[in-house]
Amino acid sequence: MNTQIHTDICIIGAGPVGLFTVFEAGLLKMRCHLVDALPQVGGQLSEIYPRKPIYDIPGYPTIQAQELVDNLMEQIKPFEPGFTLGERVEGLDKKDDGSYTVTTSEGTRIHCQVVAIAGGLGCFEPRKPDIENLEIFEGKGVSYMVKDPELYRGKNVVLAGGGDSALDWTIFLADVAKKVTLVHRGDTFRGAPDSAEKVFKLAEAGVINLVLSSHLTKINGNGHLNEITFLNKAKEENTMETDYLIPLFGLSPKLGPIGEWGLNIEKSAIAVNTEDYSTNVERIYAIGDINTYTNKLKLILCGFHEAALMCHSAFKYVYPDQKLSFKYTTVYGVNGF
Repeated sequence: MNTQIHTDICIIGAGPVGLFTVFEAGLLKMRCHLVDALPQVGGQLSEIYPRKPIYDIPGYPTIQAQELVDNLMEQIKPFEPGFTLGERVEGLDKKDDGSYTVTTSEGTRIHCQVVAIAGGLGCFEPRKPDIENLEIFEGKGVSYMVKDPELYRGKNVVLAGGGDSALDWTIFLADVAKKVTLVHRGDTFRGAPDSAEKVFKLAEAGVINLVLSSHLTKINGNGHLNEITFLNKAKEENTMETDYLIPLFGLSPKLGPIGEWGLNIEKSAIAVNTEDYSTNVERIYAIGDINTYTNKLKLILCGFHEAALMCHSAFKYVYPDQKLSFKYTTVYGVNGF
């Protein structure tokens, strides 16, 4: 395939921040084309936890991850963005006029005035516990994400981890599974204090089983997982029957080819200027979880803010002879711009 596409902004990453960028760019009459290695839009929300409830989107006390993605897609529909999905960005070629051509693994070429990297954690893979024969049970009782909570209805489920995902899924699955056990090597959690408090209360009420200061050491089964073993602080081994094990130890980020573009990289993230979230390379911006700066918060709403400022900065490259005149959406409505 050697498709040639022309657009104003090439957005690398079709997660929530990348999708919202289309809206902000559309208000300024800039066209967008999104590229993502995943076969569908939504990024981690759709790929890893589509039914996970999200609690920190303004105006929504709670919203499921996939519902948020669906709403974003509806919001950007008037701006008719293009999508290249299931293809990984491989190359970047700067033209004499300052514009870029982005090339994908399938040979798709996207010519643009601005590149916006909104790739979340970049190319990522789950961090796995160091347990012998773990791979044997992957897909047979061991999973590193929750795609369909109904799979666990009426089952015994063990989750492992101490971050937000482990806490959130423990709370959610408490109303789905027959028995939920959360195993964590510490006695405090890294996740949100409110979520940690809910988990402790569920444990006190006997709704879930909370195993602290312990870590997984063995798993067993006959074609399908049916038993796990964990070691506590006193070096005592305990064995527990279970139908499913879900280790949620986070993701290992990998920038992939983007890391070879001459960008300033700090701890696998792209350093940016907080005035407009530009990188050290002209016309390339980084927004969302893939960037880093002082006091960075990895929240979706922060990525939305970064997308808005980035688009206002990008305007000068798309329309160098025009003065930016921005009006609130409440003045004319989306279709009035």
